[in-house]
Amino acid sequence: MPVVEELKRIVEKLTGIGRPRGRMLARLARPRAPQLFHFRDDGETPNSRLPLVVYRGALELDEAYDPAAIFEETFARHGWREAWRDGIYDFLHFHSATHEVLGFARGKVTIEFGGRRGRTLTLSAGDVAMLPAGIGHRCVTASDDLLVVGAYPAGGRYDEPKPDEIDYAIALASIAKVKLPRQDPVYGAGGPLIELWRKPAPAPERRREADGGRRAKARLARRSRARRA
Repeated sequence: MPVVEELKRIVEKLTGIGRPRGRMLARLARPRAPQLFHFRDDGETPNSRLPLVVYRGALELDEAYDPAAIFEETFARHGWREAWRDGIYDFLHFHSATHEVLGFARGKVTIEFGGRRGRTLTLSAGDVAMLPAGIGHRCVTASDDLLVVGAYPAGGRYDEPKPDEIDYAIALASIAKVKLPRQDPVYGAGGPLIELWRKPAPAPERRREADGGRRAKARLARRSRARRA
């Protein structure tokens, strides 16, 4: 499949056939609320303090265009390049020197994110997932027609180590140095990703702890007021 898809891409770029441009490309982007998923360092997979961000049905896959080309052109427009077309590896790996965006052009796939203690998500055509450097991922199951487009922001360096193929301390140091992207790969400079990664929200566990603390303070305040009354 990668060879066939690469030939298709070459022909499309030479002829312009099947590739949306300009205003049409902008119209294919659908506003979507981001879904956030936090994964902590588990001692095997570094993961990230930044959340995995998913947009469901973010791009309209107009039948007039090659669905993979829709993702490629959208990502490139916003500075995410070095695109490829393929599936998802079935072994656990992560990227220590770059962030990654995955666009799902065709089919359906269940991916385990966050390592062996992470969680599985099912993604389908039109969805987009943005993985900060360090997030572990592997394919669990996929439809026969699965086609994924991957791309990367400027300034990174591609690698794909398995947890046991890289010194852990070196991986952590490398991940910490990866710069934030300048633009959201789907929505550009004003997209949600920029703020979500610049000021990441607390992980759910911490949020629950914070909420619990606020509730406890509220109860104490009520009791204090009742005693004064």
